[in-house]
Amino acid sequence: MSRLLQTPFLPSVSLPTKTRSSVPGFRVKPRIIPIQAKIREIFMPALSSTMTEGKIVSWVKSEGDKLNKGESVVVVESDKADMDVETFYDGYLAAIMVEEGGVAPVGSAIALLAETEDEIADAKAKASGGGGVSQAPTSSPPTAAIEAPVAVEKKIAAAPVSVKAVAASAVHPASEGGKRIVASPYAKKLAKELKVELAGLVGSGPMGRIVAKDVEAVAAGGGVQAAVAVKEVVAAPGVELGSVVPFTTMQGAVSRNMVESLTVPTFRVGYTITTDALDALYKKIKSKGVTMTALLAKATALALAKHPVVNSSCRDGNSFVYNSSINVAVAVAIDGGLITPVLQNADKVDIYSLSRKWKELVDKARAKQLQPQEYNTGTFTLSNLGMFGVDRFDAILPPGTGAIMAVGASQPSVVATKDGRIGMKNQMQVNVTADHRVIYGSDLAQFLQTLASIIEDPKDLTF
Repeated sequence: MSRLLQTPFLPSVSLPTKTRSSVPGFRVKPRIIPIQAKIREIFMPALSSTMTEGKIVSWVKSEGDKLNKGESVVVVESDKADMDVETFYDGYLAAIMVEEGGVAPVGSAIALLAETEDEIADAKAKASGGGGVSQAPTSSPPTAAIEAPVAVEKKIAAAPVSVKAVAASAVHPASEGGKRIVASPYAKKLAKELKVELAGLVGSGPMGRIVAKDVEAVAAGGGVQAAVAVKEVVAAPGVELGSVVPFTTMQGAVSRNMVESLTVPTFRVGYTITTDALDALYKKIKSKGVTMTALLAKATALALAKHPVVNSSCRDGNSFVYNSSINVAVAVAIDGGLITPVLQNADKVDIYSLSRKWKELVDKARAKQLQPQEYNTGTFTLSNLGMFGVDRFDAILPPGTGAIMAVGASQPSVVATKDGRIGMKNQMQVNVTADHRVIYGSDLAQFLQTLASIIEDPKDLTF
C-alpha cells in the first residue's frame, strides 16, 4: 500500500466508537492511530565475552541492496574469529557507516537498514549528518489531512542481528607454498560455489585479504584472472626494524587477558611422567586418526574427574564454582595470535570421536571460523610446546579458569629402575599453574599423581 501511494507512511483511519455513535447528536471524533515506519541500526555485535570492539572485514552487501531475513550482511573480525553477521529483518541496506577495515565499539551502529526503498535517502541523510539515529524528525502531515491530523512517528530501532560462523570446509583453506591464503569466510564460501581457486589471488580487502568482490570479479571473467592481480612468488618481506606495529584485534584481546591474569595469585607445580606406554598406544592407534593432543586431553579429563577442585574456577574473588562439565581447552597458535579451541565433555567422549573433533576445531581455528562456544567454554587449559622440542616451560593462567598445564617434549632419559639398574625411558615434564585462592599445593600434587598413573598405564584412554 505504501509503495502504491509513493510514501512510506499510511494515513490514519477513522474508527468510530459504536457506543458514542449511538447517542443522537454526538459527533464522532476521529481516533489518531500512529503509523511507524522504521529505519533500524545494524550494530556491532559482541561475538565473545571479551570483545570490546570489532573490525569490519568485508561488506557482503552494498548500499541499496535488498536484504532478506537471515541473510549475511557483513563479516566482522572479533578478538577470536571472523563471523558473518545476519539480519533478522527484511529491508534495504540504506547506509554503511563503517567502511571495510574500520573498527567500531561493540553496540555502536555500523549501518542503517531501511524498511522500504523510499526511506533509503532519509537514512543516508541521517548517516551523513553524524547525528546518528537517536532522534528522528516528525514527518509533516499531508495537506489532505489538515482537518484530522495524523500522528506519524518515524522511529529508529536497533535491529537485532544473529551471528553465525560460516560452515568450515573439511579441507584447510587454500595455501600456496605452505602459506595460508587470507580470505573472508563469505569469500571462501563463494569461491567454493563458483569454483574459483583462491590460490594466486591478491585480495582488495584490508592487508591484502580476499573478499567476495575479488572472487566475483574472477568468476565474471570466465575464469580469467585479469580482473584480480596475480600473486607473484616472491620472498616474504622482512620485518622493518624500528617500525611501530599496532595490535590486531586478536593481539589486543590476548594483551588484555594477560594483564588481567596478573591480578590472580598463582603458583606452579611440576611433575615428570614416563610416556613409554602412551607412546606405544599412540603408534598402535594413530592410523585410526587418533592424535596425541586428543590422548593428552582425554588423560587430563579423566584425572580432573577424580579431582574436581582442579577443574573449578573463581571469578568474583569471594566464591568458586565446581564446574559441572570437564571442557579441556587446548592452546593453538594461529596467524597473528593465539586461541584455545575447547574439547567439551572430554572425559565422556571416546578417543576416536575426540580426535575427529579436535581436527575439526583446528581447521576452523586456523580459518578463524570458530563459534564462541567453541573457544570460550574451557574449564581447564593445556598448552603443549613439545612438538618444538621444548622440554619444560610455564604457562600463564587464563582469566576465569582454575589451572593450566604446560606440556613439554617426551625425551629419552637415563633412569634408575626399582631393582637398582640403569635403564632408558621416555619422559616428559609437565608444569601446572593454578589459582591459589581455590587450588592448593596438595590438590595439584594428587592430581598430577593421578594423571601420571593414567598416562603410564593408558588402558582407560581407549574406552
